[in-house]
Amino acid sequence: MEQLRKPFQGIWNVTRFNWHFYLLSVLLILIILFFNPGLPFFYRFFGNIVCYLIAGTTIISLLVSFYVYDVSRLYKLNWLAELNPEANSRIANINAGFDETSILLKTKFSNAELFVFDFYDPLLHTEISIKRARKAYLPFAGTRQISTSNLPVADNYFDEIFLLLSAHEIRNQEERVTFFNELRRSLKETGHIIVTEHLRDIPNFMAYNIGFFHFIRKSSWLKTFDMAGLVISTEKKITPFITTFILTKNGDAA
Repeated sequence: MEQLRKPFQGIWNVTRFNWHFYLLSVLLILIILFFNPGLPFFYRFFGNIVCYLIAGTTIISLLVSFYVYDVSRLYKLNWLAELNPEANSRIANINAGFDETSILLKTKFSNAELFVFDFYDPLLHTEISIKRARKAYLPFAGTRQISTSNLPVADNYFDEIFLLLSAHEIRNQEERVTFFNELRRSLKETGHIIVTEHLRDIPNFMAYNIGFFHFIRKSSWLKTFDMAGLVISTEKKITPFITTFILTKNGDAA
């Protein structure tokens, strides 16, 4: 699997899609250093501390991103070993227009039929980073545009549905519930929905500081799954910063 990704591809994507955050950090440090020499000792000391904090948190976030996206087993997909779709199974990979995983899934599950969907709506999903990512990467061949309220397949259609680092782009809770209800409808009774995400938790706060607000709380994910009639069959940590939920249908749900 590794040969399908270039060296440093992850950290390069993080920096170029979120360059405004890093530029802001550099500008803040330069402004503080410019004014510091003419300030009283206490303010100079405080300014230096702020510079160290900005530089430190920025470096930590880059190191963690390099670990998660370039060094860890995230993109090797060996953490999906428990899933073994039969030949001619139907699997779906659903993204927000930034798709690094369809080629990996196609390779790993070569005997299955892969469907790729893009739910991005510029009126609803307004993060600047995803807009930049969409411009940088061409969609996987055969990708179909969908809305989060309509997955154009029959009931009980898919054996496996993957949402790998994409579902958090749906910022509105009601929209997420609608979307996951649609996923449940299209999932076979024996199927799985695989949701892989950063969480708004302590490890990601330590890694990304205020950037962790881009992620969604575990409690919010659990509420979404419950309201959509889905239950967690497996929860696993790929790294301390990445969590995967493997979901199945709740047979008692409407």
